[in-house]
Amino acid sequence: MKEYSFAYGRGEKTFALDENRVIKTIEMPEFPPLEDVKAAVLEAIAHPIGCEPLAERVKPGDTVTFICNDPTRVANSFDFMPVLVDELNRLGVPDENMQIVFALGTHRLMTPEEMRAAVGENVASRLKMYNSDANVPADFEYFGATSRFTPVLINKRLCRSTHVILTGTIVHHFFSGYGGGRKAVFPGCAAMESIRHNHSFMRDPRSGLGKAEGNPVYDDQMEAVAMWAAGRSVFLFNGVLDAQHRFLKMFAGDWRAAHKAACAFVDQVYGVPIEKKADIVIASCGGWPKDINVYQMQKTMDNAVLAVRDGGCVVLLAECEEGSGSKVLEETCRRLKSPDAIEADLAKRFVIGEHKAYAITRLMKKAHFILVTSLDRALAKDLFFTAAVDSVDEALKLAEKMTGADATVALMPTGSLTVPLC
Repeated sequence: MKEYSFAYGRGEKTFALDENRVIKTIEMPEFPPLEDVKAAVLEAIAHPIGCEPLAERVKPGDTVTFICNDPTRVANSFDFMPVLVDELNRLGVPDENMQIVFALGTHRLMTPEEMRAAVGENVASRLKMYNSDANVPADFEYFGATSRFTPVLINKRLCRSTHVILTGTIVHHFFSGYGGGRKAVFPGCAAMESIRHNHSFMRDPRSGLGKAEGNPVYDDQMEAVAMWAAGRSVFLFNGVLDAQHRFLKMFAGDWRAAHKAACAFVDQVYGVPIEKKADIVIASCGGWPKDINVYQMQKTMDNAVLAVRDGGCVVLLAECEEGSGSKVLEETCRRLKSPDAIEADLAKRFVIGEHKAYAITRLMKKAHFILVTSLDRALAKDLFFTAAVDSVDEALKLAEKMTGADATVALMPTGSLTVPLC
């Protein structure tokens, strides 16, 4: 027997397993982390991809809006934001000419304390900070409709600055292809109706994890951002992190070209070949905030199901300290009572929150999901999970009843990041 420790919430869960049953530990390949973050930030903006250096774009007295991630994404904004702000000061942009807009998409509003934690006390004490609330129509400006009839409604705070700098980190996304890049603006700073219409394309079989051009969700987002960005100075700064939240590489420059280059690197970092699928997959989201709620946990479900055989079992470590993360998700499952009914209802009219119920429950047609979680047990049942328990040992016993005592096992210690490729 071998002992393993996987991240769980803000701590860990430990379990023992016969290592002879483990056919694969699905981990990121080794990439050396950046040793000097400040130097890497300055190098990236001095030698950007697809456009001139930031120092040649910015003039004294210009105004700048930064877009930063909300707490559901690990971005380490507190590491790079002080460097970017100080550099803009050096270029003649005073603190009072800069602001931060947090790209919430449809997520809950951030508290002032969360904003300070996100960008660090130094920056928070100097720059004004705002939530982009998708539910306040008056906060958005209309730029027309995409060729797929998505209304392009973008937060007004992005529309008045000389420059807009998109920040964040990049991972695979289960239907948009990849995070980062254009997502800071759309859906990050878009109105609810814009997001609802764009996300409706997730049901298209061409959408999916790691799919960019040709993915209708991705293409629609790119078109929407291009409509807003026309005639504007839009600069990208995205990083790629390892499982320990250390920067591996930074990308800066044109919001399209730099993001494309970053996505190619993401494929190298997070894609993990596997020879065969296992009977049981034990997966951790990677801890907080990736397991902050069911809404975020779903990304790990999508990755884990790629490593388990049809009808197998996924043991998923996800604390879910904020519960489901969506009342609409809960109501949808309670009202419709089956994955098939949810899919049929969503086909009639696409609703944000209900789309997450579809995203989660469609996976349950492929495998059983047993949660190791603090999630309310009645809620877990309402959301159609096979079971919800306190320990990995309990979960394994249940999984073995369905797959056999000698079932093969694959381990995914950073399930929200790693993408099994079979």
